[in-house]
Amino acid sequence: MQLSSECQGLTAHEGGDAELIFYDRSDGDGPKLSEYKKCNVPNGSQLEAVLKDALGSKGVVSKTRQLFMVGQTRIHIDAVEGLGNFMELEVMLLEDQLIEDGQEIAYSLMSKLGVNKEDLIAGAYMDLILKK
Repeated sequence: MQLSSECQGLTAHEGGDAELIFYDRSDGDGPKLSEYKKCNVPNGSQLEAVLKDALGSKGVVSKTRQLFMVGQTRIHIDAVEGLGNFMELEVMLLEDQLIEDGQEIAYSLMSKLGVNKEDLIAGAYMDLILKK
């Protein structure tokens, strides 16, 4: 569920649990700093109903995600209903690393995976769905 406010969402998991997530990141393409806060929620459907009534909803993104770790980088492989398949690289910066270090790691991994800068897409899945 994408809440009406930018970069917030409720991610439902099998079994009824969910995560309420807030992202603080720019919408441009390419590697960028992303700060986030999340809270595990035991009854996701109940919270979803409350949030939907209180804040509104842009819609729902249905996806299946596979997660792989390469060094300090999380590779998300997403199959998004109505959009197709996507890959996201999430470099987890260490305490002593700068944003530029993370960007260098991301670009290096992109090169190894055959991903070009022209292949990058700006925005969230919900933004892409709403543009269709």
